[in-house]
Amino acid sequence: MLDHVPVLLHEALGALNIRVGGRYVDATFGRGGHTAAILERVGKEGRVIAIDRDPDAIAAGRARFAAEERLTLISSPFARLGEVIAQLGLHGSIDGVLFDLGVSSPQLDDAARGFSFAHDGPLDMRMDFTAGMTAAQFLARVSEHDLARIIREYGEERFAKRIARAIVSARKTAPIETTGQLAAIVAQAVPTREPGKHPATRTFQALRIHINDEFGQLRAALDAALEVLAPEGRLCVISFHSLEDAIVKRFIQKHSQDDPVYAGLPDVPAHARARLVRIGRAVHPSEEEITRNPRARSAIMRVAEKVAA
Repeated sequence: MLDHVPVLLHEALGALNIRVGGRYVDATFGRGGHTAAILERVGKEGRVIAIDRDPDAIAAGRARFAAEERLTLISSPFARLGEVIAQLGLHGSIDGVLFDLGVSSPQLDDAARGFSFAHDGPLDMRMDFTAGMTAAQFLARVSEHDLARIIREYGEERFAKRIARAIVSARKTAPIETTGQLAAIVAQAVPTREPGKHPATRTFQALRIHINDEFGQLRAALDAALEVLAPEGRLCVISFHSLEDAIVKRFIQKHSQDDPVYAGLPDVPAHARARLVRIGRAVHPSEEEITRNPRARSAIMRVAEKVAA
């Protein structure tokens, strides 16, 4: 099994304020690093519900934690967090929800998954490779205009139009079916390069986000997390680029203040009061962690607590 080093592990455990006998959700199970650490702290009566939509992650988790009765492992997109917790009869009683966003090391390192151009492989990019459209299928039919928009908005790529034009031109000659093909097309289309970064990095990020509806999934999951948390339950989110972090930051800001419609009024009804309180400032990995795990470099963690009723 390919290794995955949990990012900001110590900080996340502290942020969740884990108590013995508590109930916690690891909404992005991956290879179970955060889950294992939470299980060590919840005691015999504690419980962890772990969710992942990657079949490989679920299979690895079931093998690793086969004898762990305190763990419930669920194959599902985390956007369905509310449904999952309701079906378990735990709605409103969860003490902490953790999100570790983005792609795990095993996904990146497995060429067959198509997330990375480090090794040539099929252009797939699906978190759940049993459902939905692959990146290759998407590139075969998307319009140049829509492709440029996706690369610009999700990849923050200034050469989005050039890249989209090059991809549409190349597919007229032959289908774009591998990560190596796509990376080469993008590299030829980009006139200047960012130091230390492959020219296809932003395009691959944009396609992955679109293929997996990552931002839509995140917004739905954050809404669900707020509902499943118990009073004083903690929400902890680790993200890896500015667009994800902006969604999380806006969510916490929105729910950390009373509805502005009632601003200035002496009595704010219960449904319009703040539901979260921000805990501390955004947390970044230490230089020591970045040295040990370079993939932690862009990580940022935000934490909030649900207001007691």
